Amino acid sequence: MQRLILDNMNTAIITMDQQFSVRYLNSTAEALLDISLKRIQGQAITGFIDQADLLLEDLNRALTQKQQYTRRETQLHFQGDVLPVDYSVSPVNDEGACVLLEIHTRGRMQRISREESLIAKQETSRQLVRGLAHEIKNPLGGIRGAAQLLARELDSPSLNEFTDIIIQEADRLKDLVDRMLGPLKPPQMRPVNIHEVLGRIVQLIGAETDGQLNLQGDYDPSIPHIPADPERLIQAILNIVRNAMEAIESAKPLSSGTIHIRTRITRQFTIGNQKPRQVCHIAVTDNGPGIPPELVDSIFYPMISGRANGSGLGLPLAQSIISQHQGLIECDSQPGATCFHIYLPLKHTD
Repeated sequence: MQRLILDNMNTAIITMDQQFSVRYLNSTAEALLDISLKRIQGQAITGFIDQADLLLEDLNRALTQKQQYTRRETQLHFQGDVLPVDYSVSPVNDEGACVLLEIHTRGRMQRISREESLIAKQETSRQLVRGLAHEIKNPLGGIRGAAQLLARELDSPSLNEFTDIIIQEADRLKDLVDRMLGPLKPPQMRPVNIHEVLGRIVQLIGAETDGQLNLQGDYDPSIPHIPADPERLIQAILNIVRNAMEAIESAKPLSSGTIHIRTRITRQFTIGNQKPRQVCHIAVTDNGPGIPPELVDSIFYPMISGRANGSGLGLPLAQSIISQHQGLIECDSQPGATCFHIYLPLKHTD
């Protein structure tokens, strides 16, 4: 029961012995450090926390003086990453553990707040697009029908050419509106191997680029099947990878481009007001020119594109499909490194 409670806490918990070797990590600590307890158990904490002089000093004080110490607004260095945190160290006596380290990441609440705001904005955008699309489709049907009736009454081929243009343009606008709406039927969920989905995408992009683009995979084979509609999931991730490919192509030869696809399990992750125990994290990173800073916050809105010939529909459609899977897409970008993060629950909730 004690381990169950610890594994469901949002705080990262690490227990250590007198030599500050790891005895236990809870699930949040494993997610924070991106490492499993089995891999790190028995290793000194300095093996994965760099520049730990201040932390070691606090651990020694807690152990020798039998008192809890808290340090706020500090930084911990994990494998090259710097995290702003608050932490507390406490003396304990439990199954060989002598000291307990609690880590509170200062960015967690900001990230949750940002994600909730992003989900709310995207839902508002979808509702606006659906309302606008239906308002457009109704008169389009009338325009097309009137043009067909008019074409039957005309005897001159030169005049029929104009009614044909009206019909063709009405059809083109209807197709555009349908693409903005995205799939209307609910996804057909079944257990899916995410790596089979990614393999299909790599195959398609490889064929489109004649093998010129460097496609790299870093997959975690332990990820179980996820509940998904495989065809829609392929479409969503393909849109993201193709967007990366086109961004690279706009700035350099494809042979100089690289797209890296990475999969991992992330624990205790929050998606909106849901907190799945585990999610599948797919990261798609490219070495293209990056997204202009003024567009980063709006790339998932329809008709927003950083390219002159872009439709601005690929990313909103991807976001809509991932949302149907109770997932989330985030993006961070700088020149030479743009990464789309896709999070999909390993279990679907009703």
